[in-house]
Amino acid sequence: MLRSLYSGISGLRAEQTMLDVTSNNIANVNTVGFKSSSVQFEDALSQMVSAAGLATSAKAGTNPNQVGLGVRVAGVTTNLSEGSQTTTGNNLDAMISGDGFFVTQTGSQTLYTRNGSFHWDSQGRLATADGSLVQGWNAVNGVVSTGGKPSVLTLPSGTVAPANKTTGANLAGNLPSDAKPGTTLQRDITVYSADGTARQLTVDFTADATTAGKWNYSIDDHSGATAVTGSVQTSGTGTITGTSGGATTLKPVINGITVDLSGMSGYANLTTAGFDKQDGNAAGTLLSVSMGGDGTLSGTFSNGATVAIARLAIGTFTNPEGLAKAGNSTLTETLNSGTVRLGTAGSDGYGAVVSGALEASNVDLSQEFTNLIVAQRGFQANARIITTSDEVLQELTNLKR
Repeated sequence: MLRSLYSGISGLRAEQTMLDVTSNNIANVNTVGFKSSSVQFEDALSQMVSAAGLATSAKAGTNPNQVGLGVRVAGVTTNLSEGSQTTTGNNLDAMISGDGFFVTQTGSQTLYTRNGSFHWDSQGRLATADGSLVQGWNAVNGVVSTGGKPSVLTLPSGTVAPANKTTGANLAGNLPSDAKPGTTLQRDITVYSADGTARQLTVDFTADATTAGKWNYSIDDHSGATAVTGSVQTSGTGTITGTSGGATTLKPVINGITVDLSGMSGYANLTTAGFDKQDGNAAGTLLSVSMGGDGTLSGTFSNGATVAIARLAIGTFTNPEGLAKAGNSTLTETLNSGTVRLGTAGSDGYGAVVSGALEASNVDLSQEFTNLIVAQRGFQANARIITTSDEVLQELTNLKR
């Protein structure tokens, strides 16, 4: 039977594979995180007609004569180039800018994906669109430790930010150095106990009746503790110093709260003194969750606190092209991909996380349509080989009539 007939058949099979791969790329042009594939061809075994001849002094050497037996698919390679960024505005959507994959789990199977369309399920677990559970490290008391084995990221029901006891309150602004004797100023700020109970901290300033530029103060935190008294002195150059003796200092302490007066000034004709901050807070309920560039999920609470909740795990491989596609925009580890290396976004060898965006498919439609035409013409040409071989066989059968 003619060798060309089988060469044509092998060509049809190879071009059909190219058509299948190209059509799959085009079908996934809008699939988040999809990586396109391409077909690599190689020639099949060639039949030896005559071997190479050795050169002698009387005769030149001869080259081998071989007839090819067709084509076959050497492999289907995955193009891992990064797709374009598509902004969604959803705080839980994420894309990886650089190398790496999100780590997910379905049952007992660990899978890897570039599709960062995440959501919280009914049990407070972070999941992908197909229901796979996102892996990472959960925070303990606002601290994320990334040294251990990653687990399912969870948002505990009724998550609250704990209360913090006030240990310091700062006063800023100006006490007028030219105030009339007996002038009073009262400034208040809310402070908190360890259980989040709020109370007022009050500082009363009174211009001294005998010494110009001197202000006496009385501090009361309304907890039943004895009020703390003292005085400060304006220097005539805009600065304030604590006067000597007793509790008269720029950082008096009442009931464990340090009241810092050192940031105040003492210029004339200007009254702007007041509290600018304190370091305590009441307990707070969770308002929203956002994601940072290092993959940290942070909760914003009603008390103004921002607390780390969890951190995404990122996986990389020595040969990411060796990963096998497992459906649902996921990949699975193979013998030729190497073992996964887990790390955090933004560290060496791992891409950064872009929050509020998704990675678009990296399919190039212009290239795919060109490949479609090439595959179609290749298929037609190989079909022509078969019809031509058939005509030759027909001529052979017609030799005997």
